[in-house]
Amino acid sequence: ARSGSPLSAPAAVSQVTVRDALNQALDEELERDERVFLLGEEVAQYDGAYKISRGLWKKYGDKRVIDTPISEMGFAGIAVGAAMAGLRPVCEFMTFNFSMQAIDQVINSAAKSCYMSAGSISVPIVFRGPNGASAGVAAQHSQCFAAWYGHCPGLKVVSPWSAEDAKGLLKASIRDDNPVVMLESELLYGVPFEMSEQAQSKEFVIPIGKAKIEKQGTHVTLVAHSRPVGHCLEAAAVLSKEGVECEVINLRTIRPMDIETVEASVVKTNHLVTVEGGWPQFGVGAEICARIMEGPAFNYLDAPAVRVTGADVPMPYAKILEDNSIPQVKDIVFAVKKALNI
Repeated sequence: ARSGSPLSAPAAVSQVTVRDALNQALDEELERDERVFLLGEEVAQYDGAYKISRGLWKKYGDKRVIDTPISEMGFAGIAVGAAMAGLRPVCEFMTFNFSMQAIDQVINSAAKSCYMSAGSISVPIVFRGPNGASAGVAAQHSQCFAAWYGHCPGLKVVSPWSAEDAKGLLKASIRDDNPVVMLESELLYGVPFEMSEQAQSKEFVIPIGKAKIEKQGTHVTLVAHSRPVGHCLEAAAVLSKEGVECEVINLRTIRPMDIETVEASVVKTNHLVTVEGGWPQFGVGAEICARIMEGPAFNYLDAPAVRVTGADVPMPYAKILEDNSIPQVKDIVFAVKKALNI
């Protein structure tokens, strides 16, 4: 039995990869609600480009798991129309970089319709797929869209890190009556995480818009989403040996942003470092810093907030340049020391 399935040993905690957690979520929601269907390139007979939809076509057939041509604008538009008509599509982009082919459908058709129709047209759709940098795929496959989509009213935007995040947020997104953009990380798909028995139940969902404190700390607040959460925890372990205790916040949701959790942490630690794989200008970290500056937590800061971001260049192909374009653990450690003036 796959790790985490009902046939597994009844251990309280299992190791489950992000890939399997997403597969579980899709399987359970397809089974629970006959209005749910999955469409995208290679999702059916090939089991998905990243094997997220493994086994689902054989189980649910052509009407529920649909292979599409390589035409993002076309199949995203079909999915938006289906959502308006009462179905609950899950639209997979093979990479979110190619979602810009369909950005008119995502923003103008999906995000704005509920508001423009005074609530009479809901668009319950999930746009999901890998976002941000992978490894050795250069600029046209490496952009992080968290800031782009997080900018737009009418959308909800989630960005999971762990297997638990992935399963709980995907199930919540499918059940939500609004369009949700789910930004996954290709580099996390094969990574195993501990998953509680509760998280493996069919009714497990994570509320959209709620951050999670992954590690308690007293000296500095680290805020990240997606893969950089892991880097923050690694940096926190390094800094702990030097007597610096970091509080690590896994944002989970980009829009609506749980700024209250960040504020409460900053009030406690008096220092803030944001970490993201995206570009610096108008980024997620920039928004967090602005919200902290405008709110009550600003008065508790003992030093300026520091942003750790991707380099302000299109992603290079060469590995050594790529490594220098993505935030590394050493960059986070340096930023924390800068914030603490040590």
